[in-house]
Amino acid sequence: MKQIDNPIVIRKKALEEIHHIIDKKNIPDGYGLRIGIKGAGCSGLGYLLGFDKQKEDDLAYKVDGIDVYIDKKHTMYIIGMEVDFYEGGDARGFTFINPQAEMKDNN
Repeated sequence: MKQIDNPIVIRKKALEEIHHIIDKKNIPDGYGLRIGIKGAGCSGLGYLLGFDKQKEDDLAYKVDGIDVYIDKKHTMYIIGMEVDFYEGGDARGFTFINPQAEMKDNN
C-alpha cells in the first residue's frame, strides 16, 4: 500500500460516524473508506464516500485507524477538502467542504 500525506481532513464527528458504521454494518476486512468525485453537472462536482477494496491506481493513507483510498485521478479535485458529519432535526449525513471551490466562487 503506497502511503501519502493526508490530502483531506476528516473531522471528528465524521470519524466517529465512520467508526460506528464499520462496527455496526459489518464492513468486511480488507475494505477501506473510498473518497472521490462523481460526475460534474451544472452544479459542479459531486463527491462520493463509501467502502471499497483498494484498487491499483489508488493512493492510500490512514486516518484514525481507517484505511482511506483515493483514485489518483481524483486527488487534484479533493486536495484540501474536509469531510464532516451533520446531525440535526432537518437532516443527517456526511458533508463535504471544498475550500478550493469556495475560493473560485469568491473570485
